[in-house]
Amino acid sequence: MLEVNNLDKSFGAIHVTCDVSLRVEKGERRVILGPNGAGKTTLFNQLVGEIRPDKGSIRLDGHDVTALDVPARARAGLSRSYQKNTLCDGLTCRENLSLAAATHTGAIRSLFRDPMTDPAVREIVAETAVLVHLAPYLDHRVSEVSYGIRRQLEVGVALATRPKVVLMDEPTSGIGPEMSHAFHAMLNGLPRDLTLVIIEHDMDLAFDVADSITVLNYGQVVFDGAPEAARGSTLLHDIYLGSWEDA
Repeated sequence: MLEVNNLDKSFGAIHVTCDVSLRVEKGERRVILGPNGAGKTTLFNQLVGEIRPDKGSIRLDGHDVTALDVPARARAGLSRSYQKNTLCDGLTCRENLSLAAATHTGAIRSLFRDPMTDPAVREIVAETAVLVHLAPYLDHRVSEVSYGIRRQLEVGVALATRPKVVLMDEPTSGIGPEMSHAFHAMLNGLPRDLTLVIIEHDMDLAFDVADSITVLNYGQVVFDGAPEAARGSTLLHDIYLGSWEDA
């Protein structure tokens, strides 16, 4: 579903991603781990088209998308949630989801109808709200809900575009342990035909949801395999300075 081949990116003398290759199958849950500065977010920025790689290729569902811009990749089925919220705080949760859904259905391009009343948009919003456990909060303004609910909405906005692949950049960043457990359950409840690639520092989440784990260090893939193998890796233990034992 998502294939990355020999991706390289440098900023001046700093080599941020170095010959990165990975293959994510349809329905797979891939978790990307690595210490701060490992190149994880820069990798995501290249995957969605915000940054062009110096070399290498990116294929989505069999099609080369390396030269496509962000909107074109989104239309091809690649969606993303960010580490920091990028929501419209003055709108309700329903309106945020509706805007995302309307970009998928094309209703947002119509000058003669309100996309919020479009039946296809309303259906996507209702289904997405159930998936990300937001039904009770749909008519609350984003500025009025908790940070944890905003994180769920961030994922919901990505899902409302009906993507093939969703990239999530630290979806549990900044939420407490209780909310984190609920977030685990939410991710595990997403449809299995949806492909997820997740950057995460939360080891519990990583091992709870991952089918496979890729670890970056200094821009290079240093591990790619099953969670069970990752737990026993001496290399990863050294990279995380012992924190692996706490996972």
